[in-house]
Amino acid sequence: MNRGGVKRGRNDGSEVPKNRKVTIKRLWYYLSYYKKRLIIGIILTILSNALSLIGPYLTGQMINEMSVFNEGIDINFNQIFILGSLMIGFYLISALMNYYLSIALVKMSQSVVYKLRMDLFNKMTTVKVGYFDDNQTGDIISRMSYDIDSIATSLSADLMNVITSTITLVVSFVMMIIVSPLLLLIYFITIPLSFLITTLLSRVIKRRLRIRNTKLGELNGFSEEMISGQKTIQSYVQEDSIFEKYQEHNLDAAKKSYEAGYYSTVTGPSVNFINNFGTALVGTAGAILVVFGRIMIGDLSAFMLYSKRFSGPINQLSNLVADIQSALAAAERIFFVLDQDNEKKDIDGAKSRGIKTGLVEFEKVSFGYNANKMVLKNVSFQAKPGQTVAIVGETGAGKTTLVNLLMRFYEVNEGTIRIDHIPIDKFQRRYYRKSFSMVLQDTWIFKGTVLENIMYGNDNVTFDDVVSAAKKARIHHYIEHLPNGYYTELSDDGVNISKGQKQLIVIARAMLSHSQLLILDEATSNVDTYTEVNIQEAMRNLMKNKTSFVIAHRLSTIKNADLILLMSKGNIVEQGTHESLMSQKGQYYNLFMSQFA
Repeated sequence: MNRGGVKRGRNDGSEVPKNRKVTIKRLWYYLSYYKKRLIIGIILTILSNALSLIGPYLTGQMINEMSVFNEGIDINFNQIFILGSLMIGFYLISALMNYYLSIALVKMSQSVVYKLRMDLFNKMTTVKVGYFDDNQTGDIISRMSYDIDSIATSLSADLMNVITSTITLVVSFVMMIIVSPLLLLIYFITIPLSFLITTLLSRVIKRRLRIRNTKLGELNGFSEEMISGQKTIQSYVQEDSIFEKYQEHNLDAAKKSYEAGYYSTVTGPSVNFINNFGTALVGTAGAILVVFGRIMIGDLSAFMLYSKRFSGPINQLSNLVADIQSALAAAERIFFVLDQDNEKKDIDGAKSRGIKTGLVEFEKVSFGYNANKMVLKNVSFQAKPGQTVAIVGETGAGKTTLVNLLMRFYEVNEGTIRIDHIPIDKFQRRYYRKSFSMVLQDTWIFKGTVLENIMYGNDNVTFDDVVSAAKKARIHHYIEHLPNGYYTELSDDGVNISKGQKQLIVIARAMLSHSQLLILDEATSNVDTYTEVNIQEAMRNLMKNKTSFVIAHRLSTIKNADLILLMSKGNIVEQGTHESLMSQKGQYYNLFMSQFA
């Protein structure tokens, strides 16, 4: 979305410096809120794995007990029974601990994701408006859904697997040292290769996954735009063209997903081959040592079991690399949004009250969305309390930009805007904006009843007040004929009613507000001429005793304005009443006459 005809580069976070350590540290910040659960989970993991890893050692002892039969010594069945019972008991306790551990980690991961999602949504309500101008809605939604889901999956499943695998590696390594240091030395030849392959491929995978997530965000953004514009697409018979563009986006996303998946898939088999090669070396060397009496067959069996336990986590960790890297790439995209600049904070001592009289002054105001190109240039005018100011001019002249500055959606580059002789940055933003009512060309209707939509932002009003506002807006009769009247549910963005009806509901919403200033940006653009004529009186009542700013393209609707500002290329080229501007026979005269030629 570009304002004032200025094109700005899109920055979605793919160009920010990538730092895995910083990302992990920031994720740990969220985990630290639930560190008690995490500590309990780690303790349960240690105990559970320690108990399960005693099994191979007991298996070796049982085999050693039975192997003495070949040497003519009686088998101690009582000892074998005790060892078997201990194995069953240890495995059972380990399984129960893993069960409770899984539940604890799922709860913790959902708590973390809940907080992360709340922080992200809260950021959406405080971030500068420019962020929404520079980023597609679909991409923003992708970060709030797909990227957060990736983190949730990683925390609930991958975190436990990483902890379990790490403990298994350490305990298995220690037990292999105890059983046979010589076999460990032989087996250790293959371990550095496993870690080297995993490390190298993880870097490639992370880079590929980051690109994949970006492409998926772009695909979602394109899809959202096309779905919302289906009527326009079909009316211009652009279905084939849009399909081709979607195919390009989809193919690009699929290609990047394949590349990420390819390297993710290669990691597991590569590491698994190396581990199996190590097992073959150990088996061959161990058999030779048994023949020469350097090791008992039970100890060899125990060592082989521990080597498989040791190689299992390495293989598992290599398979988890893709998921972990995907979660880190998703986290980077989320943290990029969280790092965006918020709206400028209120200055110390800012007034905690709204506007009283509504005297508006622009003094030599200049502004540009891009610092190198000004959209408004040296704009100056004064609107007295209760006056109606009409802003007219060609598309891209800076009309909406002027209103954006008045609402403090953006801060001026140069000059000053005053209200009641006070610079607007001296007001606390929440009280300042409460002094405005807005009716825009792009209406916003949320999922809820008609009553809730009209009452939005006006909590201290009665049902009768709502009905009165609806009557003034010429929407009451229509509402009464809805299935449930004012309690009829509207769908998202009010798609089950017409644009004109949505605009009338928004006008009724503005009529409930007791603000001192009013902004109307093509407020009747979606209603028919007959309805527009009917609500003119209501609009005049709405603007009564309010300083009103009206952006209009139909000049016939603003003939009675107290002040008309004609804008061109960011400048106010003419200002005055309709009569005075017509008498000058300048640009306004030509513009007005062109509409009635």
